[in-house]
Amino acid sequence: MGTEPPVPGDKNRYSLAEHTFSAPNLEPALYIVATPIGNLGDITVRALETLAAASVIACEDTRVTATLTHRFSLKTPLIAYHEHNADKQRPKILETLAGGKAVALVSDAGTPLVSDPGFRLVRDVVAEGYKVIPIPGASAPLAGLVASGLPSDTILFAGFLPPKNGPKTRRLEELGQVPATLIFFESPHRTAATLKLMREALGPDREAVVARELTKRFETFERGTLAELAERFEDRQVKGEIVVLVGPPEARPEADAGDLDALLRAALAGMPVSGAAKTVARATGLDRNAVYKRALELKADDG
Repeated sequence: MGTEPPVPGDKNRYSLAEHTFSAPNLEPALYIVATPIGNLGDITVRALETLAAASVIACEDTRVTATLTHRFSLKTPLIAYHEHNADKQRPKILETLAGGKAVALVSDAGTPLVSDPGFRLVRDVVAEGYKVIPIPGASAPLAGLVASGLPSDTILFAGFLPPKNGPKTRRLEELGQVPATLIFFESPHRTAATLKLMREALGPDREAVVARELTKRFETFERGTLAELAERFEDRQVKGEIVVLVGPPEARPEADAGDLDALLRAALAGMPVSGAAKTVARATGLDRNAVYKRALELKADDG
């Protein structure tokens, strides 16, 4: 990883298990460094070497990252880089790279660029011709996935859902038939409401897991169907970082035209067109827009 040996007595020092080490110097590049999502013991040696040898560490919140640097006796200067100051700080980081120095980018926890604005910095760094080097490590979506018991061969990380119910429901319906395990971040005060919407939009029998406080002292995994989890969390005060995982939909045989019309006519007898289309689309796995169009045609034909 390093291009030159460390200079004795230089700042490239870090401590681990009460021992002090000197990291090799780094080639000029932007280093995307994953940091622990809770348990500081999850830091990698390569991450420590990178943070120790970088000229500067760009971080979301210097106070949060200072806890990490203090824990491992890192002396590298910290600068804030987040969505509110990115336009101002990005040119400074590019200037540092132009000076032949190494910059480390970290988030408050986990792997940078996962649900944060760091991709814009990476894009600009690449456009200017500088190297971008990933230093992999902790990731909340993957930690939740591997302990969930849900299928892991095909996954879709959807980040945070929209906060308002209407856009959130539409987004869930868009994702509902994706043949993959869905992974979401959610804030604790919205978890109960989100589980209710998932029950309605994705179906009550979908397998799901709510993972909380991953790698921390009070780490928990709650498993069940969306109906069971929605009921379990209904009156609960939830704290901590939340990852919600929803298993893929069951494969359904496609309905032929006759089956579709029969299902729609039965649904239209007791509900409006939009509700009938939604219900039948969920039951058959067919495209909701196509089902809605056919429902309108049947409604017009039947008077």
